[in-house]
Amino acid sequence: MANKKNIKSKKEIKTEKNNKVFNCVIVGTGGQGLITLLEVLSDAAIKSGLDAKTSELHGLSQRGGSVEVHIKFGKKVFSPLVEAKKADLIVGLEMQECLKAAYFSGPQTQYLINKTEVAIPGKPLLAEEEIIGNLKKFTKKIEVIDAADICQKELGTAAVSGVYLLCLAAFKNLILLSPDLMREAIKSSVAAKHLEVNMKAWELAKKNAQ
Repeated sequence: MANKKNIKSKKEIKTEKNNKVFNCVIVGTGGQGLITLLEVLSDAAIKSGLDAKTSELHGLSQRGGSVEVHIKFGKKVFSPLVEAKKADLIVGLEMQECLKAAYFSGPQTQYLINKTEVAIPGKPLLAEEEIIGNLKKFTKKIEVIDAADICQKELGTAAVSGVYLLCLAAFKNLILLSPDLMREAIKSSVAAKHLEVNMKAWELAKKNAQ
């Protein structure tokens, strides 16, 4: 028997067709701060006057394990999960994890990838060329940035590389949220003891996006 909660009304379907929803997937590994990134995006979307829904999937309690989070925002959002081939933006904090997100990729999908690989026990690291080659089967819009190295050299820590990438996406108009609202969302979403370095990551993204 079908679950009535998952059956959309004609009004909902019509509203969805007339409503542009931005679909974003972020992938990485445990300990890379994906939940914080989700909170920043959600807060920025709400500050923009948009409806936002989020979902956290896979291995959240396991440090180093695969983590995948979804956010959708628009005038009205009916589901938190990005559908197959519907992602507008996929942010990868670890290169190999981006292959798992290929399911959500279509020709319109923009990848923004941190040039970092985390070893998977019992498996060899994949070459960057192999990873990108496989992703190009789904979309040609792929940008690889050595965010961890940039943040380590400029800010003294690679821990803010995810925030750096999100802010870069805003400055490059890869995401439908303004950089200023991203900055305000960082202020309200990041713990006080980490706020200064995250604000510096925003400034660094601004400088490097020019």
